[in-house]
Amino acid sequence: MTNNSSAETLQRIHSALEAARAVLSRFTSGAIEAEYKAGHDPVTEADKAVDAVLRKELLRGGEGWLSEETLDDLSRLDKSRVWVVDPLDGTREFVAGIPEFCVSVAMVENGRAVAGGICNPATNELFLGSLDTGVTYNGKPARPSQRTSLDGALVLASRSEVKRGEWKQFERANFQVRPMGSVAYKLALVSAGLADITFTLVPKNEWDVAAGAALVESAGGFVRTLDNQPLRCNNRSSLLPGMFACGPLLADQLTVLVRESHQPTK
Repeated sequence: MTNNSSAETLQRIHSALEAARAVLSRFTSGAIEAEYKAGHDPVTEADKAVDAVLRKELLRGGEGWLSEETLDDLSRLDKSRVWVVDPLDGTREFVAGIPEFCVSVAMVENGRAVAGGICNPATNELFLGSLDTGVTYNGKPARPSQRTSLDGALVLASRSEVKRGEWKQFERANFQVRPMGSVAYKLALVSAGLADITFTLVPKNEWDVAAGAALVESAGGFVRTLDNQPLRCNNRSSLLPGMFACGPLLADQLTVLVRESHQPTK
C-alpha cells in the first residue's frame, strides 16, 4: 500500500471499529443469550449485529470479504484486497462477562495482512496500524517488547488450551504464563508491548489472527505459523496452523521453544 492508501484504509478501519463499538454498547456482556454452532462455538446476536455493521462500513467494490459470521463466498480468492474480520473474538468471554473480547479487522493484500485494527470495548482499548505507518495504542505510537530473554517474560496463553492441559509442559518454565481469552486481543497486546509473547498450540482461522498478526508485524514484531512459515491469508481454507508472536529480540528463542513444545502431526 502507498502511504495515502494506508491512511484511507486505517481511517476506514477506525470508523468501522467505532461503529462496532456503538453496536456492542446495546448489549450487556455477561447477560446475553448464546446459541451454539457446530463445533460448540457460541454465537450471539451481538456477533451478527457487528458483522452487519462492519460489512456496511468496510466493503467497497472490487474487494473481498471473509468473516466468521458470514457464509464464505470464494469469489474473494479472485480479489487482491480482502477484508478478514472477526466481529467478536472471544465470544465465550463476552457471554461470561470477562473483559477479554474484541472486534478484529484486517486488510489483506495479495495474501499478506498489511493493516489491522482491534478494539476491546470492555477495556476501552484501540490498537490500529499498518506496515507503512506502524502501530498506535489508544492514539499513541506503540512498539512491541524489546526484551531479549525468555527469563521473566509474560506469555499470554489460550484460556481454553490451559484448561485442556496443553500448557502443563510450561508449568516449570522460566516465564510467566497468563491464560486469556481472544487470540486477536492477545496479539494486539503483544503488538503494543503490553505482553512479551503469545502463541497458540492449535489451528486457528484467518479471522482469528489476521488483524493481530498485521499489528505485531506493523509494530516491528515477529509472527510465524506453528510450522515456522510467514502468515499467508485469503486461502481457500481459512484454517491455519497455530501461530506465535513476540517482540523482535525474542524471535530465535521463541522459535526454538515452540519447535520443541509442538510436534506437528504427520
